[in-house]
Amino acid sequence: MNRFSTQNTQDTQDDENFSFLEYSGGDTQASQYDYNDFSLESQQTNTLLDGSQSQFVEPDLSGVGADELDAFQDLAIVERELPEHACRYCGIHAVNSVARCVTCNKWFCNSRGNTSGSHIINHLVRAKHKEVALHPDSPLGETTLECYNCGCRNVFLLGFIPAKSDTVVVLLCRQPCAAMPSSKDMNWDTSQWLPLIDDRCFLAWLVKVPSEQEQLRARQITAHQINKLEELWKDNTEATLEDLEKPGIDDEALPVLLRYEDAYQYQNIFGPLVKMEADYDKKLKESQTQDDIVVRWDVGLNQKRIAWFYLPKLESGEVRLAVGDELRLRYRGELHPSWECVGHVIKIPNNVSDEVGLELRRSDNTPVECTHNFSVDFVWKSTSFDRMQAAMKTFAVDETSVSGYIYHKLLGHEVDPQVLRTQMPKRFSAPNLPELNHSQVYAVKSVLQKPLSLIQGPPGTGKTVTSATIVYHLAKMNPGQVLVCAPSNVAVDQLTEKIHATGLKVVRLTAKSREALDSPVSFLTLHEQVQNNDTHVELQKLIQLKTEQGELSSSDEKKYKMLKRACEREILQNADVILCTCVGAGDPRLSKFKFRTVLIDEATQATEPECMIPLVLGCKQAVLVGDHQQLGPVIMNKKAARAGLCQSLFERLVILGIRPIRLQVQYRMHPCLSEFPSNMFYEGSLQNGVTTQDRLRKHVDFPWPAPETPMFFHSNLGQEEISSSGTSYLNRTEASNCEKVVTKFLKSGILPPQIGIITPYEGQRSYVVSYMQFNGSLRKDLYKDIEVASVDAFQGREKDYIILSCVRSNEHQGIGFLNDPRRLNVALTRARYGVVILGNPRVLSKHPLWHHLLVHYKDKNCLVEGALNNLKKSMIQFRPHRAYRKDEKFRQGLVHQVDAREAFAKPPLASENRRGSRAYDSDFMRTHDPVGYIPSDMNSIPSSSQFSIPLLPTPNGPFTQDLSQSSVSSRKNVKQQNSSYGGGYTNSISSQGPLTQNAYSSQGSMSLALSQSDRLRMMENQTSLSHGSLMSQDSSIGYLDDYKSQGNDTILSQDFEIRSQTGC
Repeated sequence: MNRFSTQNTQDTQDDENFSFLEYSGGDTQASQYDYNDFSLESQQTNTLLDGSQSQFVEPDLSGVGADELDAFQDLAIVERELPEHACRYCGIHAVNSVARCVTCNKWFCNSRGNTSGSHIINHLVRAKHKEVALHPDSPLGETTLECYNCGCRNVFLLGFIPAKSDTVVVLLCRQPCAAMPSSKDMNWDTSQWLPLIDDRCFLAWLVKVPSEQEQLRARQITAHQINKLEELWKDNTEATLEDLEKPGIDDEALPVLLRYEDAYQYQNIFGPLVKMEADYDKKLKESQTQDDIVVRWDVGLNQKRIAWFYLPKLESGEVRLAVGDELRLRYRGELHPSWECVGHVIKIPNNVSDEVGLELRRSDNTPVECTHNFSVDFVWKSTSFDRMQAAMKTFAVDETSVSGYIYHKLLGHEVDPQVLRTQMPKRFSAPNLPELNHSQVYAVKSVLQKPLSLIQGPPGTGKTVTSATIVYHLAKMNPGQVLVCAPSNVAVDQLTEKIHATGLKVVRLTAKSREALDSPVSFLTLHEQVQNNDTHVELQKLIQLKTEQGELSSSDEKKYKMLKRACEREILQNADVILCTCVGAGDPRLSKFKFRTVLIDEATQATEPECMIPLVLGCKQAVLVGDHQQLGPVIMNKKAARAGLCQSLFERLVILGIRPIRLQVQYRMHPCLSEFPSNMFYEGSLQNGVTTQDRLRKHVDFPWPAPETPMFFHSNLGQEEISSSGTSYLNRTEASNCEKVVTKFLKSGILPPQIGIITPYEGQRSYVVSYMQFNGSLRKDLYKDIEVASVDAFQGREKDYIILSCVRSNEHQGIGFLNDPRRLNVALTRARYGVVILGNPRVLSKHPLWHHLLVHYKDKNCLVEGALNNLKKSMIQFRPHRAYRKDEKFRQGLVHQVDAREAFAKPPLASENRRGSRAYDSDFMRTHDPVGYIPSDMNSIPSSSQFSIPLLPTPNGPFTQDLSQSSVSSRKNVKQQNSSYGGGYTNSISSQGPLTQNAYSSQGSMSLALSQSDRLRMMENQTSLSHGSLMSQDSSIGYLDDYKSQGNDTILSQDFEIRSQTGC
């Protein structure tokens, strides 16, 4: 158990009056607070260091000149074999500057080198190791760092505090020991607790930071090399930097393209990416075995055994546990024979409980009398990846998988627009659904006439109602079933409810692992409809028999399966609409069906291969609904993400020039809350369907700085800390202020379910939940009902009041994926009545996106500081931000085969390190980068539409000239453009003729996709784009009013008009 003595044995008499409080205020890097002022008393070493132990042996170099000395030392460094305790990254081996990872026994130093954190912290984070020991010859002696109170050795949890009555420093873990009230009764000033790790380095008095000279003479290693080396160590613990030079180690996957020659090229590029993600996911889950699990047993309503337990490793966030996932529970103790059983998850950790609920498949021989010595394995299933691969293969080899028009549009070939000849309904609103506004009516009308449509639904614009209305009309107008999909079960369930309300026959198809789970639409699921089908009497008897006995004889089981399949097929054939997840569309029960019409909701959250699963079931009319300005798909494998697997099909089609139909009227947010997202992310096009009076609650006594503007940004200067997982962050100051704001909301009469706390980091989420439980001034049960979740978990949902905790507050680390515009867009648009943001404006304002937000809040007098009951306007001044360089992202537009990622923003650069070099911010690796760019200075745009997306170039490829000669090309011979479109809607499709200049304009060797806004006109007297010249910031094209409403295509945007007048 660790206590740092502030008495050095050589200077005991001189330091009797040493006061720790002089230094506990924060500057632990000060010279008087140096590492050699401390010694360590622990379970391993109980004696204090004497003077001889604190001296270092130096070679006798007397008589050697300065130049000769430098040469001698350089030569010695090169020739000398590094000792065992040398840093495995850079070779630094000063005993006071290195520490040993207890888990793998490798040594690392406390220098940053060319990385944002010290080498020892880099290793601990990437290897997910958490225990550290100091060198035996270090001033503090050999010891493993641990909590004085409980013995916890997780260095990411450890911090130090002074003892009130002694000149010692005590190590305590952040939770629970430093937070326990009892700690305050042990002569420890817990309010002075500070973490041992600051700015991703150990404090210098614990592990000395090597000098500049030592670092310059050390081996230079980059963050990229460190990542590769850590990957190699997973398979070969003795791998070295030289192994990184071996062929194949650093191979990158082929990047995704904007256009594809044919479906075989498409499959050859996406297939390896899907396999890469599958292999990574498999390896990750199989490595997540957790031992020493304590289980409590229960029995569900269906008489199946349920095991309840905690999974400590879930906080790392690397493995996402979802309801319906399969886990294997094993017992290897002495009280019962070895046992294991697979079950599916019925409950995941939440605010109320961190327990996981696992329903077992079978209950025989279950060791219910045992509670300890269990292990949990993640069961990896390849189903989703197999279905993606199968869909891409079908797309390539089966000509009936999609229509010719859809085939060419998906591959990015330029074909003439198609219009479906169809009789429009007299009334566009669907029964039992809200009346549609003008933009929703336009969306429905447009979709019914096109074989391929994109609908962009900004937050709160009624996207689900619009989708349900479209499905209603498609089902009424076309024969056969309409297939409706979404990447998540929650989104599918929401659509199921809306579509069922219209009176259509709806079937919700779920995975068999989710059949036992309850949902609002359970009565519409296929398995429930089978069980409640009275027309199949014999099947009902077998179902009842199986329920009573638990199993059937082999003959009865065979008959049961046959009758069940027949009943399922009958129900599906009689349905108007079938709903399932995108992966669920690959269910064998749908393999015999052909779906002419497919709608994919939340399409921007699905990968391209995921979207292909429902599309290849015979699609002739496709509707993709989503919002590319909100979060995209989650890809775990960074190499696959860099190659472009993180880009959705919706985004690629937008870049190719297919203009999405935007819904314009938002019904969720108070007008003041929608103003910034509308201007920043949607060019100011969002209209408010609610008034200020609709979203003001006068009976709520909350101290808004401006009563008519229910929002504020509260300045929090507390520093971020690494969470216990080592891979996430928390901010104790913000957590404390979260509790204060929540308590004030509750005292004002707001109910707990009306409040949501959003934080980007799992470490902060967990800490806020715990902090409110232990430190909240009201009843604990009130805080339990307040949802604390990530940005991702809140997408597609809303609360009356939202508190956003930004967490990041540092000097060198940047702000991670807070810099992702989509993440901020989602976070700001969840609230209906009010928003409170907690963050460090000095750190956040360094980034253009947050700079604009902070300026906006300051202009509204909503940037404040101080106590909640005495808020004062913040006097912080923001520097004018330098111009944002946006022409770089179009530089590759002149190349034929364009990497689709090049039309997207690059990850933000971290701040410069001490050597002046800059590296990509590794925390930004959720890589669904924005289509649009973030303007550096909103005042420089002379328009009420303060955010514009620059014109996206479309490279001139083999399909940009010839394909327009025919209405639609056959997919049999792509290079011969002579055959005509056939099948499906042949008789109802008429060509609109060749594209006009407003749709596509070709200049020189570049084709510019102007179809995003055919209101634009080419400006005169400007430098033209010819023969592959680059489009600069002052290009003659100006800016696209890209996704404006479709109301009057002849009206130029204000942005365009002003630029035309000023000659910009």
